[in-house]
Amino acid sequence: MPRLRNLHKLLDPEIRAKNLRALRWELRGLWWDLARPSVPDPVFLVGCSRSGTTITYETLAAAPQFLSFGWEIPQFWDGLVGPLNNGWDSEAAGAEHARPAHRRAALRHFYQRLGAGWVLDKTCINVMRIPYLHALFPQAKFVYIHRDGRDNVSSMIDGWHLGRSDGRFELSYTLGPCPEEVAIEGGRFREWAFFLPPGWRAYNRASLAEVCAFQWVSANRLALDARAAIPPGQWVQLRYEDIFERPVEMFRGAFERLGVPFSAELEARCANLRPTSVVKGAPRQQKWREHNPDAIERILPMIRPLMTELGYDPDD
Repeated sequence: MPRLRNLHKLLDPEIRAKNLRALRWELRGLWWDLARPSVPDPVFLVGCSRSGTTITYETLAAAPQFLSFGWEIPQFWDGLVGPLNNGWDSEAAGAEHARPAHRRAALRHFYQRLGAGWVLDKTCINVMRIPYLHALFPQAKFVYIHRDGRDNVSSMIDGWHLGRSDGRFELSYTLGPCPEEVAIEGGRFREWAFFLPPGWRAYNRASLAEVCAFQWVSANRLALDARAAIPPGQWVQLRYEDIFERPVEMFRGAFERLGVPFSAELEARCANLRPTSVVKGAPRQQKWREHNPDAIERILPMIRPLMTELGYDPDD
C-alpha cells in the first residue's frame, strides 16, 4: 500500500524531470568511467564575493565556446577539500591538497552535467584555491576580478545583513552547523556568511565590518600570491570598475586573452551591460559613501595597503 500511495509522484512532471535528469547523469558518468573522453582544462573565474563575479561570469558564458552551470558549486569543491574534511580549517586549498582523484572527480562532474567541452566555472571560494586548481589543471586559465575594497566590503556588509534576493549567504546552507561558537557584531551573527578564510576563528567575536574587511583582504591576498606561479598566458586580471567605465574594452581584452573571438554579438552585449545586484540597490561606484560610510572609515586601515597594491587610491 505505501508504494501505491506514492504512484502519483510518477505523474508529477517536476519529479519525473528530476528523475530523468538523475538517470541521464548516471549514464553519462558510466560512459565517462569507460571512455574518459578528452576535454580541455577549465577556465576558472575567481574573485571575492560581491566583486562583480556574477556579471563577469554571465558575460563570458555568453560565448558559445563555453559550457557553464549558471550557478556556483561550492558544495562540490568543499566535498573534495574543505571544512568537512580538514577540521574546519578553512575553505582555502593549496597545491599540496591536490590529488589525481580530485581531477577525475571534477572532470566527471562537469561531463555528467554539461557534456564534453570547455567548462567555465565561477565559484567564489575558488579565489582561495588557485594553487590547488592549477595543480589539478595545469593548463587551466584563471580570470581574476577585483573591486575597490571600500565598495566591496560595504556590499559584503549589506549581504551579511540582508542576504540575497533569492536566499541567504550563511554557510550552514552548504556546510551545516559550525562547530565553533560565533558571536560576530556582539552576537548578532551566530554563523559565518560568504566564505571561510584561513584564520577565521580569530574573528568570531569581531565587528561585522572587521570580518568583511578580513574576508576581502584574505581573498585578494591569496589570489595575488597565487598569481606568481601561474603562466602569464593563463592569467587574466580585471577591474570591476571597468564594467562601468570601459566594458567593451575590458571584455574584448578578456576574450582575446582566453583565445575566444570577440564577436559582434558579444560586443553588443558588453556595450549594453546593466549590472544588477542580488542584495540591495543597483550597483554603482562609491556606493559605500551612502550605505556604510562610518564602518568603512573604521576599517580603512585594514584594507588600505592592499587597495594601494591593487591600484586604488584609498583617499579618493
